[in-house]
Amino acid sequence: MPAAVGKSLRAAAVLSVAVLSFLVCLLLGSVRHLGSGHEDLLDEELASLRAELNHQLSQRRQEILPLLSPGRDKELSSAWDSNLWGELTRGSSTSAAGSPLGCGALRDMQPLEVLGSGYTKLVVKVTLAGGEPVALKMVNENGIDMGKCVEGFRDTHGCRQLVSYKLSKEVVLLHRLRHPNIIKLRGHCAGDAGGRVTVILEQGNPLQMLQLLQSPWEDRFRVCLDLVRLLHFLSRSPLGSVALLDFQPRQFVMVSGELKLTDLDDASAADTPCSRHADCSLQFPHRNFTLTCSASGVCEGLNEKMNIYNAYRYFFTYLLPHQAPPGLTHLVERIMNVTGELKSGINETLDAFEHILHLYQSGLHLDQLPPSVLRDYNVTRGMTTSGNSEYHCWPSYSQQGCVLSVHGAREAAHICNSHSQCTSFTLTGQKTWAGRPLATFRSSFSLMVPDETSEVYVKKSTAV
Repeated sequence: MPAAVGKSLRAAAVLSVAVLSFLVCLLLGSVRHLGSGHEDLLDEELASLRAELNHQLSQRRQEILPLLSPGRDKELSSAWDSNLWGELTRGSSTSAAGSPLGCGALRDMQPLEVLGSGYTKLVVKVTLAGGEPVALKMVNENGIDMGKCVEGFRDTHGCRQLVSYKLSKEVVLLHRLRHPNIIKLRGHCAGDAGGRVTVILEQGNPLQMLQLLQSPWEDRFRVCLDLVRLLHFLSRSPLGSVALLDFQPRQFVMVSGELKLTDLDDASAADTPCSRHADCSLQFPHRNFTLTCSASGVCEGLNEKMNIYNAYRYFFTYLLPHQAPPGLTHLVERIMNVTGELKSGINETLDAFEHILHLYQSGLHLDQLPPSVLRDYNVTRGMTTSGNSEYHCWPSYSQQGCVLSVHGAREAAHICNSHSQCTSFTLTGQKTWAGRPLATFRSSFSLMVPDETSEVYVKKSTAV
């Protein structure tokens, strides 16, 4: 490596470490803004600004307070619940009692990279002292929310506290709304009286829709199924029916193949009041719906229906119909029709997805494939192949060849017969999330080698 290039790389590495170290300093409260920028204001002007800021701080506290009520999940209440109010709304300097991870866990962490930043928050990937990887959410000191607040109120300390309330709300929501498809709250750190709050989360990977669009149908179906299970939970959560007001793919991450909601600060459990049906309007860029105004003066199922239609337009439309198995196509089309027209609720939608999963896992959707499809193959069990000639198919679980999910040998033989290059396939011991084995399809191979987890099927007409 040329010396100049080596020096440049080392300099970039040093700069990266310096930037991340600065972020950690922000996190732990060791960096203070220099000057408050209000020297030119009169005392009465400052007093007026502080009064307005205090009013907004009080409003933010009132938003969080109802979320701290035990509600329907009283069995989940703990010392952590009782301390959340003090820590998150009054800037307590102690870490959460009963919280798995608190401020102490962050002292010797190793910052790895900045995962993202927005108007309010900064997300950093770190490794804790014990080696556990986590994601940290904190106030984006250079974000738009912080900048506008400081410009308007000339109070960095108070603005940090105000902006931190979004993080405080998220801590409470993550603690109250625990579900396999919601990111796991590992703990939090309520730093100083200045309102610094850091949320400690399990680490996930941002949802890559373009990559997902190129993945096998089974994986795309799993994402949609996870989403429906999440929305079913949110429709009857401990806080009531919860709407995701900022429903976008960027609000989700993938953790070990599971879809998980990672941003809850814009979630709302409030009912929409109404006096007539026209007050219960759901407006989207290309569709509008009018729901029912109940006798009690609230819009019936508005939060639930809002979530369903957003799931349809952001996820189902792109992920569900394309390359669905022929035996399931009519069921997928029905889901698309009823969710796109809001003709069913989340209970019926979940039932439809679970029914498809049952058919797919059991192989009942393959009844049209006759057992005779295997008569043209010789099978050797306990073996795999070597010296393979690979060919590519799409979408494949491997970029080096044609690897597909099948229910069993019958479906694999049907697929092999449909590929002009295919002369053999191997059922491997690997299985997908749905419990279906992976089959590798080949145009030829040199020899067989022992592998007790595999079975090799070769067309009888093929000379090996």
